[in-house]
Parts: sequence; C-alpha cells; structure tokens
Amino acid sequence: MKKVHLAAIAIAGIMAIYSCGGNNTQTETSNAPATPAKVTGDAIYKKTCITCHQANGEGLPNTYPPLAKSDFISDKEKTIAQVIKGYSGELTVNGKKYNSAMPAQQLTDEEVAAVLTYVYGNFGNGGTSVTADEVKAVRGKL
Repeated sequence: MKKVHLAAIAIAGIMAIYSCGGNNTQTETSNAPATPAKVTGDAIYKKTCITCHQANGEGLPNTYPPLAKSDFISDKEKTIAQVIKGYSGELTVNGKKYNSAMPAQQLTDEEVAAVLTYVYGNFGNGGTSVTADEVKAVRGKL
C-alpha cells in the first residue's frame, strides 16, 4: 500500500512541474503553417516508380517498360501527361511492345518535375530537366 501511495505522490509531483511551466520540454508552436520538406526526385522515384520500373530503370520484361535509355520519354510533354493522368493499353518502348497500366500519380507539379528530372538525368537518358511550370502547362491542357 505504501508503494502505491508513493507512486501517486511522484506522479502528482511530475504533473505539477509540467503544469506550472517549470522544466517544460515542449516547444512553442507557431501559427505559421509548417513548411513541408522538399522531396527529391530520387526519393519520389523510390517511393512511386521503383516497384514497376525497378531501381535500375530497366522495368520488368514483357510487363513494365524501361525508363533506362527509353525512346518513349523523348517526348517530354507526353511523358509529363502520362505521369499526371496515367496510361492504359499497348505502347512500344525501345522496339518492344508492352500492354499494362500505369495509374495516375498523385503528385504536385513540383514533384512531377523533380521525379522526371531525376529519370531524365539517370538511366542513360541525357540529362533533360523538367520544370514545375512545364508540368503546370501540361496539366492545364488535360
């Protein structure tokens, strides 16, 4: 019984310290909205694209087309549109036919630009960059 009584006193003491502001470890909050961390194209690729297109960008044979050295992504506007609205049906990439679906990606203009810049800058694709303004323009046409 004595132990329970001592535990209750200890808890009451800790509550008193925190309620009075002494030794308060909470940080002050601001009324300003939190600024989200900038997500890199690499991080978006790893979260969104890697399952189908693989870490090396080579896709899965007969299932998901490659992004590595891909002739399909040479049309930047078409590539942006595909990321935004998705795609279903047959397409030819590097001379091979694929017939699968890619869902529309729920990404901001900045995120689409970042991930496509990453794809264009890696996997032997020549280093083209994509801007958020380009993505916004394509999104406006869809």
